[in-house]
Amino acid sequence: MSDIIDDTYKTIFESAQAIYTEKRSKFIAIAFPVTTREEIKEIIDVYQKKYYDARHLCYAYMLGHERKDFRANDNGEPSGTAGKPILGQINSNELTNILIIVVRYFGGIKLGTSGLIVAYKEAAAEAIAQCEIIEKTVNDDIKVMFEYPFMNDIMKIVKDLSPQIISQSYDTDCNIELRIRRSVMPALRARLEKVETARIIEDEEDNSL
Repeated sequence: MSDIIDDTYKTIFESAQAIYTEKRSKFIAIAFPVTTREEIKEIIDVYQKKYYDARHLCYAYMLGHERKDFRANDNGEPSGTAGKPILGQINSNELTNILIIVVRYFGGIKLGTSGLIVAYKEAAAEAIAQCEIIEKTVNDDIKVMFEYPFMNDIMKIVKDLSPQIISQSYDTDCNIELRIRRSVMPALRARLEKVETARIIEDEEDNSL
């Protein structure tokens, strides 16, 4: 049985755009780094206004390090010919926390379903090709309360394992909130639990997204 924790994911560093043309139809593809559905909705609203004169504005997105929150939208194109091939490119590149919008200006010549699938796929692929793909870690938070005389013990652990300090309060009763890569969390927790008077009072997961 493997005890390896998969705590990395791939996403894009910043937005990028590409243009693909096929039989006079123009496909403008824009990739965005995103973290929430609300953010996605705001971006789509902005670009629907910006490209109000376009025939279609199709998109796909993927959210979360587990890559389970996703959607594809054909926006009036024949079912499965736009959003699905865009999402296919996101999956092919194993990306998440990404939104790809493809805006189509109709050139007067119908592409057919197979032509549309290829065009939306290529447009999305070209947008991704313009992006810098980066790897991020999944991080977890832990909060521990302890008595002041044991602060040196706690800070020795912080020095050794180098978690990010989110908040800290030092009084008669002290507490500190730490953030660390998921695969290192078991070691951090184990060491904190060994400190006399230390009590873990909160453990919030997945704050990296």
